[in-house]
Amino acid sequence: MHAFLKKSSAWLLCLGLALGLVSCAGPAKKEDVKETAEEKTESETLVVYTARSEQLNNAIIPEFEKATGIKVDVVVAGTGELLKRVSSEKENPLGDILWAADETMLSSSKELFEKYVSPEDEHMMPQFRNTTGYFTPAFADPTVMVVNTKLAGEMKIESFADLLNPELKGKIAFGDPVNSSSAFQILMAMLYANGKDQDPMSDEAWDYVAKFIKNLDGKIANSSSQVYKGVAEGEYVLGLTWEDPAANLEKSGAPVKVVFPSEGAIFPGESVQIIKGCQHSDAAKKFVDYMISEKAQNDVGENLTIRPLREGAKLASYMTPIDKIQLFEKYDEAWVAEHKNEVTTKYAEVLEKSQN
Repeated sequence: MHAFLKKSSAWLLCLGLALGLVSCAGPAKKEDVKETAEEKTESETLVVYTARSEQLNNAIIPEFEKATGIKVDVVVAGTGELLKRVSSEKENPLGDILWAADETMLSSSKELFEKYVSPEDEHMMPQFRNTTGYFTPAFADPTVMVVNTKLAGEMKIESFADLLNPELKGKIAFGDPVNSSSAFQILMAMLYANGKDQDPMSDEAWDYVAKFIKNLDGKIANSSSQVYKGVAEGEYVLGLTWEDPAANLEKSGAPVKVVFPSEGAIFPGESVQIIKGCQHSDAAKKFVDYMISEKAQNDVGENLTIRPLREGAKLASYMTPIDKIQLFEKYDEAWVAEHKNEVTTKYAEVLEKSQN
């Protein structure tokens, strides 16, 4: 009996000590739990550099956060400014994603980006798949003219040829093709439209550009947003910009209309890319995957004024069907990407001559 009690006492003592140890360790304090959650959130915060519209950012980013639990910090600026930022930070990247421009604007800077092809890429339209490994086309925003209907009145504005009308001198909003992706793509549309046999480097193409610059009368917009906002506010009769902001203004009731030039429009696949050496590579890949997912593509196509590029994605009824838009048969995105610097250098030379 005594032996049994001794053994039982010894066992209870051991159990008590064990429980005491557990009790000492205790459940995690609320402060500890909070700290761990904060550390986890901080470690999963994705930094996105974006030049896209507020509507598109708001349509994609909150839904991505909801779907993945990954917090996103957004830095909004123009394409040129963001690209310079990525370049200046290349030794110590502070951003994870560059959501701006397309292959033609970024090809010469591909050393700044990581190679990644999303599993979702195979569902995109064939002409908008990631064939480079670096640039993932997500949405398309064709080049258009946005016209202030009150100021234009009965004036004919249907083509690039109409932009040389002396009545429009100093009344056209256009950006800087060297730094603005929209202005660069519109410059390319002008060159293809007016080039001999759609040759963008022909004398005929650049003769048109020289005449167009003279009709600008020295007015170059400082940002892409200044173009369409200036038209909507009555500062300019027309502007050359992307379809998205122009169509959104028209849809919201502003006194503007979207015009696709009769000669043709350029339909670049605006891309998303992962910044090389970024701090949150896994989260960045998830962001690219989400951008071209069926849900994101349908959400944007049905509700906004920008075009999804996934096969079978839905498009809102207020958008112009693609078969109603004239495109350039000889437009070659790879050629444009390879010769971008040559084009912008030539433009700078023509611009300088026009100012002398």
